[in-house]
Amino acid sequence: MHEPFELPAADLAGAADVIELCGNVVGRAIRQLAAGGGPDEHQVLAYDIAHVAAQVAAAKSMLDYGAKGDLEARLTCAFTADVTHDLMTRSCGRETMWGLETAPLGDAHTFLDRFRSPEFIASLADEPGPRHLDAEFEMVQDAFRSFADNEITPRAEHVHRHNGDVPEELITSLAEMGVFGLSVPAEYGGYGEGGDGEYIAMVVATEELSRGSLGIGGSLITRPEILTRALIKGGTEAQKHHWLPKLATAEVMAAVAVTEPDFGSDVAGIKVTATPAVGPEGEPGYAINGVKTWCTFGARADVLMLLARTDPDRAKTHRGLSLFIVPKPRGAGHGFEFTQPATAGGSVGKMEGRPIDTIGYRGMHSYEVALDNWWVPAENLIGEEAGLGKGFYFQMEGFENGRLQTAARAIGVMQAAYEAAAEYARHRKVFGSPISDYELTRVKLGRMAVLIQAARQFSYHVATLMAKGEGSIEASMVKAYVCRAAEWVTREAMQIHGGYGYAEEYPVSRLFVDARVLSIFEGADETLCLKVIARRLCDT
Repeated sequence: MHEPFELPAADLAGAADVIELCGNVVGRAIRQLAAGGGPDEHQVLAYDIAHVAAQVAAAKSMLDYGAKGDLEARLTCAFTADVTHDLMTRSCGRETMWGLETAPLGDAHTFLDRFRSPEFIASLADEPGPRHLDAEFEMVQDAFRSFADNEITPRAEHVHRHNGDVPEELITSLAEMGVFGLSVPAEYGGYGEGGDGEYIAMVVATEELSRGSLGIGGSLITRPEILTRALIKGGTEAQKHHWLPKLATAEVMAAVAVTEPDFGSDVAGIKVTATPAVGPEGEPGYAINGVKTWCTFGARADVLMLLARTDPDRAKTHRGLSLFIVPKPRGAGHGFEFTQPATAGGSVGKMEGRPIDTIGYRGMHSYEVALDNWWVPAENLIGEEAGLGKGFYFQMEGFENGRLQTAARAIGVMQAAYEAAAEYARHRKVFGSPISDYELTRVKLGRMAVLIQAARQFSYHVATLMAKGEGSIEASMVKAYVCRAAEWVTREAMQIHGGYGYAEEYPVSRLFVDARVLSIFEGADETLCLKVIARRLCDT
């Protein structure tokens, strides 16, 4: 007979030592990568380092959380063991590539033996842990969770199964709750007051709305947020006073038009052009020509935040790009075509949107948008004349925050999947017992709880950094790690449902296909790891 297992006491000091050990291993690998030619020369190594570095950063952020109670400490130890195991797996058999000796993490084995044991992980299955938010953010969480439960979740399945549109009443209600103005400074009609509260409130609201639905909930905030940040970074005062109040109240809803058919994450290769053109009434402006793709929410949006090449002499560089606010009519969810009056040069403007059908993330809809002499006034160039050639940097200001927000969306999807799996496991009986009684099920649920809380606390940490004007690389790290974690959590939640997980009868199948997009948009995982995270790690 097996001896009864006694759960080990949490060991935060041991966790800190193991995290430091992992950090040292990652540091040696980064130096090896930099000395060997960098991420472009050793892509597999760079990709693995980027992900492990992100996990180690998440583990460090868990240490403060672990100090707040016994459950918190046990979650921290479990996550530290999980991170260490992944580092071991990625480096095993590739020690030379990593610049390591064999078994560089040997001193961590005792810690892993205690905190990776099935019994220990299973003990966390029913205890996802408190968030430890301040009272004001608890109120934010309660408000948006209630809204998600009562308004978003009841509509989510219908929109997903029928590839429907985001219900207008949701946009109206969210606008009344002030969600679109969370990052708009109060002086421009929003609710943003600076500091970490602004960023944490956005993370909390996004998680709760995404828990209701990724496609018709949390993602509604992202596009206005990206344009808001770009305007705050580079807009003139007149532009801020004109556009930010409209974004804060949802009078204007935005879509982002950056990606092109041949240039996804390689923004420097953008071909869509904006050339000087006189408008129908003789006013100065630009004619936009070319094709954008993966323009999510492009039909319903009132404006496109569009990146275009204004300096053809700087082709294939970031410096020839400028950022425009492009007004358009609202269109139907399954395609649109608009025309403008002829400009002074006699050209009629045309804009056509072709829907791109997707397996998940429905409601927002994505489009390929073709623009033929679509005219915009000069005052819609962000920064006006001073903004020429600076569009890449303005849009990156928005995208960095968008990456943090995407991590928050992933956490919401994971939380919904965990709750669905735990509920199903309690009621589903196999061989006479609820499947929640089986060790394998409980270990899966326990690891879900660990990953979700670590992802959540890491996102809070990154939010505080970004509020101080820091955290650029951490925003990329939290996006890379959390979005990959969401794939595992939703996959295992689906598996716990058995055959019903594959049926449209249960929402977990929607959560699974929605999670899959998270590592693709807002910076594809591979590009984010190689071109942003690994490159910056090598430069530090």
